[in-house]
Amino acid sequence: MPSNPKNLLAWLLPLTFLGLFFFYPLARILALSLDFATISVGYWPRIFSVIAFTFFQALISSLITLLIGLPLAFLFARFDFPAKTPLRALTAIPFMLPTVVVAAGFNALLGPRGWLNLALMGTLGLETPPIAFIGTIWAIFAAHVFYNTTIVIRLVGDAWSRLDTRLSDAARSLGASPARTFWQVTLPLLRPAIFASSLLVFLFDFSSYGVILLLGGPRFATLEVEIYIQALQLLNLQAAALLSLIQLLCTLGLSTLYSRYILHAASPIKSVERIPRPARTLPEKAFVAALAIFCIGFFALPLLALPMRSLTRIEADRARSAEIRPAFTTDYYYELFINRRGSLFYVPPVEAAINSLSYASLSVVLSLLLGFPAALALTRPGPLEKWLDPFLMLPLGASAVTLGLGYIITFNKPIPLLATFHLPLSTASLLTSPLLIPLAHTTIALPFVIRNLQAALVTIPQRYREAAAVLGASPFHVWRTVDLPIISRAVISAGAFAFTISMGEFGAASLLARPEYPTLPTAIYRFLSQPGGMNYGQAMAMATILMLTCGLGIFLIEKLRLPGAGEL
Repeated sequence: MPSNPKNLLAWLLPLTFLGLFFFYPLARILALSLDFATISVGYWPRIFSVIAFTFFQALISSLITLLIGLPLAFLFARFDFPAKTPLRALTAIPFMLPTVVVAAGFNALLGPRGWLNLALMGTLGLETPPIAFIGTIWAIFAAHVFYNTTIVIRLVGDAWSRLDTRLSDAARSLGASPARTFWQVTLPLLRPAIFASSLLVFLFDFSSYGVILLLGGPRFATLEVEIYIQALQLLNLQAAALLSLIQLLCTLGLSTLYSRYILHAASPIKSVERIPRPARTLPEKAFVAALAIFCIGFFALPLLALPMRSLTRIEADRARSAEIRPAFTTDYYYELFINRRGSLFYVPPVEAAINSLSYASLSVVLSLLLGFPAALALTRPGPLEKWLDPFLMLPLGASAVTLGLGYIITFNKPIPLLATFHLPLSTASLLTSPLLIPLAHTTIALPFVIRNLQAALVTIPQRYREAAAVLGASPFHVWRTVDLPIISRAVISAGAFAFTISMGEFGAASLLARPEYPTLPTAIYRFLSQPGGMNYGQAMAMATILMLTCGLGIFLIEKLRLPGAGEL
């Protein structure tokens, strides 16, 4: 029993929600995945091939990320140079952006209609794009590095900046070369941070979905992409469930390893705050300049190419068919509001944007209503709270695609328990209802919301509440006049978290969104998959709107969150 009986009431709503919309769908996946008899013998080689490719692309992506991230970690940890803070922030922006935005950015820069191909076609007089980037394994690697380099910079760079330089100085005074000092002194001290960051990068690459689907093309399939193919295209739910179980077990193992090593990564042998210094020698200045230029080129260009491409129409000179001329236009944004064909089955992109805004708003309300009582209970922890706390964080480790599959399996027929009590919830219609998407988004966002609110609630001194009660304030008045003003910033930050996650979420929505109720990410994916310059331009316009919307949410989160909030 908890130390405070009131906590039982606080737990009722969030635990009921997670039980119905997280644990029960996962249990249905587990039950279905164990039915091996329904999976044909000929499909097992395909399963092993998908697993092998998933590990392969995650391993290679992680190694490339380390090769790029370690020099950048050294740069930001040891050197002080102009524009250091903006460049460091620039490397972190991709990690917080939706998958479809990043994919659209790479498409705008390196795709068949991207800036680089257009420039080469115009310069060299070519009629076809000379660079085939989209649909290759290199597009997958580049996007993964683009996303995850900041993890290496943050974890390894922080450890590097706190190493005691007296150890390396002693090695150098004993005659060790710089290379030998690095391999025998610095590297062993950084090994926990490098291993922890590598595990986290591998985990994100292993569970990659949108990058593979949007940039890799039909030739490549990770576990999550294969789940999507089996569930939606081939309607083989048993195979999809088995793949989901494999994905969950692998993710759980990687997450456990990461949890073990992150504590060692945060505690080098000697923690000394080291002040970065300017580059002095010519090689140091060249090193700083080269990496700064690389940061601008690699991290900024895809993000800048996206809005520029959404405002540019490419025209070909009829007299000189090879000459390509870009022209400014707002037509792609104007077309978002138009059903030019007058088709009853066509949903204008603006409706997808309205759907996403509606889903995100509902997700914010649900997340705050469910997260506040759980966060409040965790500020008065008893034995039950200490046991339940890890379970509240489990949605973080679950794939959104797996969650979407669980909803398909679970809510395609009435739940026996609900049917027994004749409750009004019709699960048969829930699968076809647009409400299922905000429910999935709430499940994904809930751990972030709880952590943000919990960090704020623990800062409220109990004596403030007691003083207000002594002066005759009712419990509601105490909450309104004492608690709410203190936690208001955290409430806005938590709401921004839920809103941003819902706006950019693609994995669950790709399985659950109905054609008449698309979300903005699913609409971008659909338009990118269709031929034609107008479809491409509208995809660029929608991706730009999504990037700006999520960017505003990220800004609010960073501006308003309390120290320690959001640390999971």
